Amino acid sequence: MLVVVAPKPDDEIDRGQLIAGLRRWRTRARHLVEENKRLLDENATWRASAVAHEKRAAALDSRVVELEAELTSANEKIATLAKLCFGTKSEKKRTTAASDGEGAGTSAAEEPSEPATPSGGERRRRGQQPGSAGHGRRDYGDLETEEVVHELDEDERVCPVCGASYEPFGEEPSTQIDWQVRIVRIVHRRRRYRRRCRCAGKGIVCAPAPSKAIAKGLLSTQFLARLLHEKYVLGRPLERICATLLAEGLDISKGTLTGALRAVSDLLAPLDEAIRDRNAKAAHLHIDETSWRVFEDLEGKANHRWWLWVFVAPETVVFHIDPTRSAKVLENHLGVDISSGTLEVGRSLLISADFYTTYQSIAQVDGVETLWCFAHIRRYFVRAADAHKVLSSWRDAWLERFAALYRTHHELRACAPGSPERQVADERFALALGEIDVVRHKEAADEHLHLAAKKVLATLDHEWEGLARHASYPDADLDNNISERHLRGPVVGRKNYYGSGAIWAATLSARVWTITATAKRAGCSPLSYLHAYLTACAETGGRAPSGRALRRFFPWCATKADLVSWKGPGP
Repeated sequence: MLVVVAPKPDDEIDRGQLIAGLRRWRTRARHLVEENKRLLDENATWRASAVAHEKRAAALDSRVVELEAELTSANEKIATLAKLCFGTKSEKKRTTAASDGEGAGTSAAEEPSEPATPSGGERRRRGQQPGSAGHGRRDYGDLETEEVVHELDEDERVCPVCGASYEPFGEEPSTQIDWQVRIVRIVHRRRRYRRRCRCAGKGIVCAPAPSKAIAKGLLSTQFLARLLHEKYVLGRPLERICATLLAEGLDISKGTLTGALRAVSDLLAPLDEAIRDRNAKAAHLHIDETSWRVFEDLEGKANHRWWLWVFVAPETVVFHIDPTRSAKVLENHLGVDISSGTLEVGRSLLISADFYTTYQSIAQVDGVETLWCFAHIRRYFVRAADAHKVLSSWRDAWLERFAALYRTHHELRACAPGSPERQVADERFALALGEIDVVRHKEAADEHLHLAAKKVLATLDHEWEGLARHASYPDADLDNNISERHLRGPVVGRKNYYGSGAIWAATLSARVWTITATAKRAGCSPLSYLHAYLTACAETGGRAPSGRALRRFFPWCATKADLVSWKGPGP
């Protein structure tokens, strides 16, 4: 059967296709919207990730800069410590043909009087120089002398040919120096007498007891003085002192020596206090400090690190061991109230020191003037070149400026006040100081200058006021080396016996150093001075002298006879 389908009208066909196409486009449009939303979300995610990466990159760049700065600082410290451990200790001028550039041509600001290196690049030989006047053979006639006569045997004093005897014909002397250490046991036998009559009075009398610095003590005043000298002046620990005594035949315990030292501390206290009072009233002081260990627990202190301070005046030297490094030490010793900012009425004080913050604080007190140390600022230039070899020529130029300043300062101090030579030397010193001032400003403005050099110049600029103040006090030292030299002895002791085991031992250390350094400043032998003082303590019944007997031992008012006797045979 044949079915015939009639065709639909054109408008119905177009409408169906349009509806189907519209549906497809709607579906496609929905897919595109969803895809666009997904892409927008991904774009936002990537943008956030990019921002996070930029922040992280910036943080990493900042960290790189910090690490580079830390690395530079560490390299500078390593170079400085390596120089301290393995480098030459002296900064005297040296110019050698084989020099590697480090230190070549360096002038010693601290020792400008060092003879110049001979021409030709050869290094100056040690010892006496060719052509210089000798001091001759030394005479040891002041030593105790023991003469020994050497004779020929009788058979050697006759002629081997005819048998005639030789007659005396002068002598041929020669000298030897012998080193004898004698440890003597002194037995004191005090004679006693009894009365044979019946009169009133003592029935038994006895010779007086020998004087002792320590009542019922075993050790003599000479032994005690030598013990203090060995430990604190020579820096020998008690273990080595005991070993030395044992080698000479005396077996004595460390505890016995420790007990003797503790008893002696009270005897030294009045003399130590008098020196401190004199020192605190001085018009000019050199001050410095270094670390010191005191192995006794102190409430409120987390460690055993204390500080050894030194105050050097024209007539006295004071050492003080304190738990802190604060300005309280200066206030307590000098009697200054930094918070009020005033000094005692009518008093002025000049302080030479490095530019540590403690000294910066006391510089704000009215009546106190501070002179900063040129040797300290000079070391900044040396250390910068040690860490960065490219700064060697820059360092050498600066060291030559400092050397010129020291040379002109030495010439200035050598001239008599008011003389024409003094006026010329004063002008030369002002020119040398002015050159440093001009160059520091010029180099600080140089944008291409090395960063390490800029840091050094920034320090020089910050401390320039205290450094330039030396022009107002031309007779004062340009540096604080005198206080550092006084710390050398205690530092030797610190290396040998590591510090003090107790607070009383630290107090004794400071007292002995104060007394012996003051004695040496007066030209006395510390050993002879200690012996004389302890003998005076023994003569007063084992107590420290007082009044006129104590003032006799003040070096600044002692008689010439006492000063001569205290020079003694010791160093």
